[in-house]
Amino acid sequence: MESIYRCENENAVEQSTGYEMVIGVEVHVQLATESKAFSPSRCCYGEEPNSATDPVVMGLPGALPVINYGAIRQTARAGLMLHCKIAKACSWDRKNYFYPDSPKNYQITQQEQPLCVGGYVEIELPGPSRNIMGIHRNVKLNRIHLEEDVGKLTHYSNYSLIDFNRAGTPLMEIVSEPDLYSADEVAAFLNAIRMSMESAGISHCNMEKGEMRCDVNVSIRPSGSKKLGMRAELKNLNSISGIQEAIKYEVSRQVQILQSGGTLYQETRRWNAQLSISESMRRKENAQDYCYFPEPDLMPVYLSKDIVDQWEKELPERTYDCQRRFMKQYGLPYTITSVLCFHLPLAIFFEKAVQFCGNARAIANLIVNDLLREISQIGRSTSDFPVSAESLAHLVRLVDDGAISKQASQDVLAEICKNGGDVTEVIKRLGHGQNQNSDALESICRQAIGTSEKAVAEFLSGKENAINAIKGKVMKISQGKADPKRIDCMLRSLLQQS
Repeated sequence: MESIYRCENENAVEQSTGYEMVIGVEVHVQLATESKAFSPSRCCYGEEPNSATDPVVMGLPGALPVINYGAIRQTARAGLMLHCKIAKACSWDRKNYFYPDSPKNYQITQQEQPLCVGGYVEIELPGPSRNIMGIHRNVKLNRIHLEEDVGKLTHYSNYSLIDFNRAGTPLMEIVSEPDLYSADEVAAFLNAIRMSMESAGISHCNMEKGEMRCDVNVSIRPSGSKKLGMRAELKNLNSISGIQEAIKYEVSRQVQILQSGGTLYQETRRWNAQLSISESMRRKENAQDYCYFPEPDLMPVYLSKDIVDQWEKELPERTYDCQRRFMKQYGLPYTITSVLCFHLPLAIFFEKAVQFCGNARAIANLIVNDLLREISQIGRSTSDFPVSAESLAHLVRLVDDGAISKQASQDVLAEICKNGGDVTEVIKRLGHGQNQNSDALESICRQAIGTSEKAVAEFLSGKENAINAIKGKVMKISQGKADPKRIDCMLRSLLQQS
């Protein structure tokens, strides 16, 4: 199946040069915990530099780390969301390196016994059109392990400043296999991880705040070869568009070197966004260069099957599983589910509204086409709904019953979003109740027919859609207060009589 997929999605590099790219990604995700990985110091962002530190974070003599249970739980939940096997026991190691942003000159991590092993991330690439579900496949993971983040360096022309507020923040590293073959696949991979982590409340994944960053290992090999090429690691990329641009540049750089008879070296490179080039930092270290050894101050962590099973039961439905279910259960199109299911609060709000009103398609359309627009205009988030699910369902029921028009329901929704109020009260205030008087409605319909000679002639000649022009005039004359269903019946009756 994978070979067929690859053949159908050959990238431009492979077609033009005879090489194909192979990519592995290490995604660093800060966990949404109140305190740090091994100390009670609070996690924070944007506060006074070096105000959220303590002796453990700073590595002062005699300070001992203590495991944050919440960080263990969140990492295990991430592994369960991404189909990993949760280890019965995980241990801790020291990764030794000397750099200004690491106050202890080592990092507590999991080298030998990570918390999560294996797993995969389901990704979606664009289909033949935006209205059709794209191509799905699973990208294999190697592991997910928990470690502590480092501080933040701010560089100036001839000096650098260090803020250790970020140091010690629980950092989860999601490591893929070399199982990605284009910049677009990497973007889809990162988006899928972000959706999973946000929906489960594991991380906010705000890349601008550094809550999600990644290192990308890029290599090329002759098309059809199974042997991996010499890789270059691009460090600390923090935007998806930047990652895509960096991959494309790096592949082009490697191709040019090989085509000119040069040699590629395993190295670490930084991405210079201003010049849109990658720059060499150092020849790549291997594991032995970090002098890993077991962390002497922390005991291994043992997780029972019962606690792991309980964490799994608490997880939300995975995004693409939710999308497939909405399409099957509610008969919703791909374009609608792509909006509803990619943000968990929205999916929950939709299903709650459906409980009050069985018209799932009308509920979905009102949310996607109208409610989200109103939320955007009043500057609220899609997790902070200005109208209740019950009120939204009430509006849809009123339209279905012919009590108000569809246009009127949109006006009422906009008014509630901006100024609040009860549905019934707002309908009265806006004067949007339907005109149920048969004599008055017949008079309006006759007036519309009398001023629509062309549409009448076309309808009587067999052009069914011509009646819509007459309906539009009725709605205009009645100021949107006429029931569309009654209009249709009455116009057809009057036209048949004529």
